[in-house]
Amino acid sequence: MTATAVDDRAVAPGRVPVSRGYRFELVKLVSQWRVRLLVLACWIAPAVFVLGVGQQSTLPTDTLFGRWMLATGWAAPLVTLGFAGTWALPLLTSVVAGDVFASEDRLGTWRHLLVAVRSPRRIFAAKALAGLTVILLLVAGLACSSAVGGLLAVGDRPLVGLDGHLLAPSDAAGKVFLAWACVLAPTLALAAIGLLGSIALGRSPMGLLLPALVALVMQLAQMLPLPVAVRLALPGYAFIAWNGLFTSPVQTGPLLIGTAVSLLWAALATALALLLFLRRDFTNPAYDGSGSRAVTAGLLPLAGLLALTVAVVAASTGSTGSGIRQDKVQRSLATAFAHLYRLQTEQLHRPAVTEAQLRASADCDKGGGRLSAQGPGNDWRCVVTWHLPGVKATGQAVYQLDFTADGRFVADGDGPKEVNGYFLVRTPTGDAPNPLWQFDGNVELLDTTLKG
Repeated sequence: MTATAVDDRAVAPGRVPVSRGYRFELVKLVSQWRVRLLVLACWIAPAVFVLGVGQQSTLPTDTLFGRWMLATGWAAPLVTLGFAGTWALPLLTSVVAGDVFASEDRLGTWRHLLVAVRSPRRIFAAKALAGLTVILLLVAGLACSSAVGGLLAVGDRPLVGLDGHLLAPSDAAGKVFLAWACVLAPTLALAAIGLLGSIALGRSPMGLLLPALVALVMQLAQMLPLPVAVRLALPGYAFIAWNGLFTSPVQTGPLLIGTAVSLLWAALATALALLLFLRRDFTNPAYDGSGSRAVTAGLLPLAGLLALTVAVVAASTGSTGSGIRQDKVQRSLATAFAHLYRLQTEQLHRPAVTEAQLRASADCDKGGGRLSAQGPGNDWRCVVTWHLPGVKATGQAVYQLDFTADGRFVADGDGPKEVNGYFLVRTPTGDAPNPLWQFDGNVELLDTTLKG
């Protein structure tokens, strides 16, 4: 009897380590045809798109950095990043993280998995890590493919920043890949929400769609004239906060806040998903999620985190309005004009001039002076004034500005024609529109830097 008991204990298998479970879950994910198709698309489609744009006569000028796609190869990954943050990354997290647990419900394989692993915590860790690995592979594919496509189509040339200054190719390369690294934080937040939906809603299609729906709601919120504190407290803001990397000085405040908020959402959603997973009843093969539990253990804690972060951001930055004010607009436009005026001077082979010599300034109003000069809208009008060395007359140019709620604006030249009208200039890459005709700019929404 004793010998038999000892033998039974000797042959009793131990728990499967997380590393082994991770490899098993990773193989399961990669073996799915839709995941393989996504990996292939992310590593090929951006390069094909960029090479195709290089053969066209028109550019996606409605997209940030789209007007520079024929001037430098480093504009292509930024155009792809803008599209990815809006559509691709939310959909990718839905397909991968939103289905990683629900697939076991559809197949009815939970009992087999629990018998083999015998540890819900290890199962959760293995599945979460496998999903994270696939998502990182997809993001890396989008970044590398678009960068390679841009460099092959156009070349390694300087990039014009959002304040008009030129970034050397090496500097542009570093900031491009840093921008892609910055969007990993909100991607992790959506992935964690996907895990939470996959566990809380079971085989319901809503679990699969949850990250995409949450991302859509956050995008709609960013289009509304919300206070800055609310805007920055949403993890979706981190998908556009990388814009501040391409100004001088770099707008680090919104970027750091957006990243921190996204990581907080990722940590809380992952913890909630683990809590729900450990409390689940695996003896019921017909389990189809719990709507009430999804609300009490999922939605309410995230809503509480949102309220807390809004209060913290408002108290630490003092920013409560739209963040778009007359003084900021005038300063941003004058800076961009001065930098681009130097670029135009170089392209037209005129005597060189510095920003200090130009002493550019701007006078802006909104709605013809009938409205308060603040907030987004397409009714901003600005008059830029500058001086040339040895010339007594003062130069002036008129711009119409179209502001979005996230602080981005498009400046459209409205005369005089020889300064900011449409005409072609010869550049090392071929003929290009006058750089002062239309250009993108960015205003930092925060009124002050973070209080130390």
